[in-house]
Amino acid sequence: MNIPTDLKYTKEHEWIKIDGNLAVVGITDYAQGELGDIVFVELPSIGDEFKAGASFGTIEAVKAVSEIFAPLSGKVAEINELLEDDPMVINSDPYNNGWMIKIEFTDPAEVESLISSDEYLELIK
Repeated sequence: MNIPTDLKYTKEHEWIKIDGNLAVVGITDYAQGELGDIVFVELPSIGDEFKAGASFGTIEAVKAVSEIFAPLSGKVAEINELLEDDPMVINSDPYNNGWMIKIEFTDPAEVESLISSDEYLELIK
């Protein structure tokens, strides 16, 4: 199981890479494995604003449809347009080309509520 140590995680199986005031967000290797082959991803629009914990989209796989949750409050700065044509890239490369959105986050204190790779590993055992 691939759980990069340089990322933060949520209990809802999102990963977060903090880059200044931007947070790159995707779903974990564990989550994509549980979902199976991903066939469609519904992402928000650039400029949409979300509170931490709010649903920002859905991911549809052969097995199920799941909501994706914002790990931090803020505004969508960028979406991964590659996923519109090839959502299965999340299955093959969830931590790089499979990222979903970039959020310009508004409350740096919320970063402290995210969990470490070790804590995430304990969660999914």
